[in-house]
Amino acid sequence: MNALGNYLKDRRAKLDPTAFGLPPTRRRTPGLRREEVAQRANVSATWYTWLEQGRGGSPSADVLDRIARAMMLTDVEREHLFLLGLGRPPEVRYHAPEGITPRLQRVLDIFDHSPAFIRTATWDVIAWNEAATAVMTDYSKLPDGQRNVLRMIFRDQHVRAAQSNWESVARYVVASFRADVARAGAARNVQSLIDELCATSPEFAMMWRDNDVQGHGDGLKVLHHPIAGPLTMEFSGFAVDGRPDLTMVIYNPVTQADADKIRSLLNSRRRGFTSVENADGEST
Repeated sequence: MNALGNYLKDRRAKLDPTAFGLPPTRRRTPGLRREEVAQRANVSATWYTWLEQGRGGSPSADVLDRIARAMMLTDVEREHLFLLGLGRPPEVRYHAPEGITPRLQRVLDIFDHSPAFIRTATWDVIAWNEAATAVMTDYSKLPDGQRNVLRMIFRDQHVRAAQSNWESVARYVVASFRADVARAGAARNVQSLIDELCATSPEFAMMWRDNDVQGHGDGLKVLHHPIAGPLTMEFSGFAVDGRPDLTMVIYNPVTQADADKIRSLLNSRRRGFTSVENADGEST
């Protein structure tokens, strides 16, 4: 039996028939029957049997997609199915993110003096640490729909003023955003944002028409903080395992002086919170 057939047989045997609306009857073998998978995938039971036995020839992407849906495969399992059947991953299928786990938030929080956040493929910031709040933006004060890096670069005057070379940063963000959206298959999901920015920002409209694309792996960031002054940080983007829709971006201070400035901002922020708590009589 070939690798594809073996994988299909293994996945099928691990499926719970009751999860597919089938009655909990006794079966000679565990999982779904071949004809049940074939019916759900709208393919011939004979052809599906041949596919498991390595006699069905090369399946099409459409058939593999139907089999993946019929078996309720996860995105990772669906990708593995395509790699075995066609030697390539499937076309991207964008899903709007549903937030992050507490464990992932704790990973962000461990970077005590390094601003870090997690953004989606459409550049919505969905999680951040205290250093990011102190150095970059207090995302908690922004409505959910406004925590988008692209929108903030072009619509938030405070964010714009903090950039050492706004035009260079803006072009970089636009080119990286375009590449990420295309890779995620999320063009339809961002069309309203693109239309909004084209209508409200001639600069964005011009940059978007240039059709530039660029990766967003690492680089150098210089910010002009209103309290700390100039801050120079190196940034790196990391894929989140099991969540291809998310990227973790971490900014590390380049010099000890930069680190001291961030530490001072955090200490001032924490002292401010303590003072408010004392005034309200709620401190412990």
